[in-house]
Amino acid sequence: MRLQNLGATVFLKILLLCSMLFTVMQARAGVVEPEPRAQDQFDFMNVLAKKGLHDLKDERWNAYGQFTYISSWKGAFPASYTNLNGSIGSLLPGSERSFTGTATLYLGFKTWHGGEVYFVPEMISMRPLSDLKGLGGAIQNFELQKGGSETPIYYRSRLFFKQTWGFGGDRIQLDSDPMQLGTIVDSRRLVVRVGNFSIIDFFDKNSYSGDLRRQFLNMAFLTYAAYDFAADARGYTWGLVGEYFHDNWALRFGHIASPINPNQLPIDTRIFTYYGQQVEFEHKHLLYGRPGSVRVLAYRNHENMGKFSDAVAAFQSDPNRNATTCTGFNYGSGNAGAPDLCWARKPNDKMGIGINLEQQVLDDVGLFFRGMYSDGRTEVFSYTSTDRSISLGALANGSRWGRKRDLLGMGFAAGWISSQHARYLNMGGVDGFVGDGRIKRGAEHVVDIFYSINLLRSLWVTADYQHITNPGFNADRGPVNVYGMRVHAEF
Repeated sequence: MRLQNLGATVFLKILLLCSMLFTVMQARAGVVEPEPRAQDQFDFMNVLAKKGLHDLKDERWNAYGQFTYISSWKGAFPASYTNLNGSIGSLLPGSERSFTGTATLYLGFKTWHGGEVYFVPEMISMRPLSDLKGLGGAIQNFELQKGGSETPIYYRSRLFFKQTWGFGGDRIQLDSDPMQLGTIVDSRRLVVRVGNFSIIDFFDKNSYSGDLRRQFLNMAFLTYAAYDFAADARGYTWGLVGEYFHDNWALRFGHIASPINPNQLPIDTRIFTYYGQQVEFEHKHLLYGRPGSVRVLAYRNHENMGKFSDAVAAFQSDPNRNATTCTGFNYGSGNAGAPDLCWARKPNDKMGIGINLEQQVLDDVGLFFRGMYSDGRTEVFSYTSTDRSISLGALANGSRWGRKRDLLGMGFAAGWISSQHARYLNMGGVDGFVGDGRIKRGAEHVVDIFYSINLLRSLWVTADYQHITNPGFNADRGPVNVYGMRVHAEF
């Protein structure tokens, strides 16, 4: 009966999104995203181009920047228990406020024909909800993945070299943008990047769900929630990415370094011993004259990580190997009656496969869907606690009401954990983000609705509402309501 009720709840939420979308889909012609950067009135590179000091079509260099401030408030919510028996993975049931502030500078330089270098310094200041505990894949603010403190922290987020080789086909103009020099390339080309970057700079792109500084705020819409891509605690890594484009087709492969310990900053430099690999196929198409894309991504991580079943077996064979007696890296749980992944870490593999769809349905409305299945046997190492995930929704601009640079978004996401993961949590175990001391297993859902107002050509203010059900995959807790505000500026 509980599964039937759960299915009915999910169906009703999807039906609600579809009914809201039907109303939006009467909008007039326009574009889904705001106008191209080249039209931005306060764009630094555009100002230089207008004065004849810079060529946006064939750049030797470019410089862009952004600032984003996000404030979130969570109201009190019902919870049957919190941090039971000394566990430390609960979202606190009282009201809380969270914020992040980030500033990023994007610098690009052309070295020779087809060669480019990009350097991206960044600053972050942040305060998470409940010390970033208690939400599995539906973390309310995507910037919180980067880690930090209320005191601003400055760091290098990216430093990589890019080389492009052309093999014919049509000639394509690539617009000037952050981490992209304006240039003309072949539609059939090989692109190789080497250095420091985030793997989702290049993989799992989606026009309607992924740019969370302009679009949705919840991290479930940044990429697949179940995609445990190798990265440090800020989401960055070192490695190599190769892409081959053949007209409307693309193939990508990435081999990247993983952190030494799960969700921590130090990267393991033994990139051929411990690593993350991913491959993605992409096809762009026209459906009734409107653009869309299909992407299929598979990943495999080989890391020094624990299996949930091994942690449980270690505890059952010797109760002294519990969460309070760890001799290696652990999350500091005080539950002496619980297993811990610290007793199970050894070289293991994690694998997953996902599909990413986007489709424009009107001139100013686009739909998206993502779904991923990961094996769910091993601990979260870099991203979220989710083992299986879906997200879907719609993005529209404000053409219908005369605000074509405004954005309206409605999205639904759900995440699940495996039976092994649930058993570990029910025994009091914790992972990087969740662990209430006990669990009544349920899918973690989030509905995210936002409206972004374009006040100036490069300034947006966003109001956001999120409704999160079963936080931490626990039906004994929640639901949670989160209200957010975002200020985003570009130059």
